[in-house]
Amino acid sequence: MKKLACLIAVCGSICAWHYTHRPITYAPGVLISAEPEQTATSDAAIHYGEFTLRPLAHFALNARVLHRKVYRYDREAALVPVDVALGWGAMSDQAVLDRLTISQSMRFYWFEYRLPPPIPKDQIISHSTNAHIIPSTPAIARACKSLRAGTLVHLDGDLVEASAPNFGPWRSSLSRTDSGNGACELIWLKQITVLDPDRSRAAGIIASR
Repeated sequence: MKKLACLIAVCGSICAWHYTHRPITYAPGVLISAEPEQTATSDAAIHYGEFTLRPLAHFALNARVLHRKVYRYDREAALVPVDVALGWGAMSDQAVLDRLTISQSMRFYWFEYRLPPPIPKDQIISHSTNAHIIPSTPAIARACKSLRAGTLVHLDGDLVEASAPNFGPWRSSLSRTDSGNGACELIWLKQITVLDPDRSRAAGIIASR
């Protein structure tokens, strides 16, 4: 009986975890209409542990979290513990996302669909990205690791080139229309803001000091 009770408790815990971490869904319609903002920067290099980060551009965007992947064991995890796939424009629309299967592995973000695609493939590419997150504080790292698919967020930071002894350089993409190896954004994240679905206010601002 004790074994059965323990088994029921474990199964209940697993079910509860999956329920509380299930993707957030919405009624059809574009939730994030604004495009990402990328501007020039002259900020000095940042020293982050053994890494040197050279800012390439300031980067800010509102986006819908499409998927989140925590990495612990690859070489890059010391710099980037979490990747977040993000979508805006048509890629924040539930009607589009319902026809896509989205996943992350090997530091890439993948999407699959049955033909025909819900929107042209070039629009999928130009309105979504896989962001490699370098958290500027432990609080930001925790926030990114706990993001649920469907969460609406504002991210603010710098696109960087990272280097270290026997590592890199690892350079961020500066384009939203590229794809494949090297197309991801490498972001020194200074602030993450969780947005309400109606985008009328922001909650849970977590910023670096």
